[in-house]
Amino acid sequence: MKKQTKAIRIQTKKSLNREHSVPLYLTSSFAFESAEQGKALFEETEEGNIYSRFSNPNVTEFVEKVCMLENAEEGIATGTGMAAVFVSLAGLLKSGDHIVACRALFGSAHQIITQILSKWGITHTYVDASATEAEWEAAIQPNTGTAPTDRPVAKMVFLETPSNPGLELVDLEMLGRLKAKYGFILNVDNCFATPILQTPIDYGADLSVHSATKYMDGQGRVLGGIVVGRADLIQPIRFFARHTGPSLSPFNAWVLSKSLETLELRMERHCSNALQLAEALEGHADVAKVLYPFLPSHPQYELAKKQMSAGGAIVTIELEGGFERVSAFYNALKIPTLSSNLGDSRTIVTNPNTTTHARLKPDEKAALGITPGLVRISVGLEAIEDLIEDFTQAVEKSAEVVKEKVA
Repeated sequence: MKKQTKAIRIQTKKSLNREHSVPLYLTSSFAFESAEQGKALFEETEEGNIYSRFSNPNVTEFVEKVCMLENAEEGIATGTGMAAVFVSLAGLLKSGDHIVACRALFGSAHQIITQILSKWGITHTYVDASATEAEWEAAIQPNTGTAPTDRPVAKMVFLETPSNPGLELVDLEMLGRLKAKYGFILNVDNCFATPILQTPIDYGADLSVHSATKYMDGQGRVLGGIVVGRADLIQPIRFFARHTGPSLSPFNAWVLSKSLETLELRMERHCSNALQLAEALEGHADVAKVLYPFLPSHPQYELAKKQMSAGGAIVTIELEGGFERVSAFYNALKIPTLSSNLGDSRTIVTNPNTTTHARLKPDEKAALGITPGLVRISVGLEAIEDLIEDFTQAVEKSAEVVKEKVA
C-alpha cells in the first residue's frame, strides 16, 4: 500500500459510536476500569492512556502517520517544533558530551546549542554545510585530523538540510557512512524537505525532527513538533519529555493528522510553484541572487537531485540596496503575507536579518550568508502566474525607489 493511502487510512480505532471521522479526545486524563488496571498501566505491563501529557489517541494517530512517512520505528510529538529539537538534544546528551552541528542552523537551534546546552557542560563544534567528508570526519573524530586536540569524540551530529534560510545542503549519504564508522547519533531536522521529499532515516539517520507547524499543518493554524526514529533513542527522549511537559495538545494533533492526508498533494504544488518562481526571478536583472536547490545554478544542485525528490517550497533571493530595498520590495508586494512563519498555503516573505536570525552576531550572520538584502520566500499554493507577476513588479518598483534615492 502506498504511503499516500496510508496517510489517509491510518486512524484511531472507532468508538462504539462508529464515527467515520476520528473524534477529538479533549480530555486531560483517562479512567481505569479497575485498580489493577491502573497499577498495570503505571508499571507499563499494560499499554494504554493515562494522562494526556503522556499520551492521547489523537496524538498517537499523528505520531503513527509520521513514523510511517519517515520509515521510523517510534516517535514522540511535542507542542512546538523547537520543543522537538530541544528534546531530541537534551533527552540524549549529558554533561561532558560533544555535539557536532552544521553551522547553517535556524536561529533558535543555534541559541540552544550555544547558550543552553553549554550551561550543562555540553560542548559543540560547527562545521560548514559544504565541508568535505574528511572535514566532517575530523570534527566528529578529532584524532583523524592533522592537528592534535583534546576535544572529545562527537556523541551526536545535528543538522538541517536544506538549511534555513540559505538553503545549504548536507550530504546525508556521506554522514550515514561516517555514522556507521564511528557510531554517533545522527539527528536531522527534516522540516524544509518534509518526508515527502526526503527521508533521512533511509540514509542512516537515527532521528528525524520536524516543526509540524510548517508543512505538516500547511495553513498556519496550529503549533506542533515531532521526533521520530530508532525506538531505543525515542525511549529516553520520551522519558525526558514526559517529565518536563512539552506535550502536543489533542486538538493540534487532530488538525495535524488530518493535514497529513493532503501533505503529498500540497508539496507537489508548493515545489512546482517554487521552481517556476525561482526560474522567473533568476532571469531578472534587478535580482542579485536566487537560491533554490533544484536550480542548476545552486552550488549543490547535484546533491539536491540525489537526495531530494523535488526542491522544496523555499526560495531565497538577494536584493541589492540593503534593508531599504527590502522595505520598498515589501511595500510593493500585493499577494504575499509579511510574516516570520513558513510552510503555509499562502505565500510568505521575511527578511531573516531582522527577524528569524536577528539575534545572531554580525560574524555569525556573515558565516550563514545572511545579509540586509536577503529575502526568504515561502512559496504558497496560489496561481503561479499571479505570484510571478506580483514578485516581478515588486522587484522592479523597489529597484526604482532605491535608484531614485541614490540619484
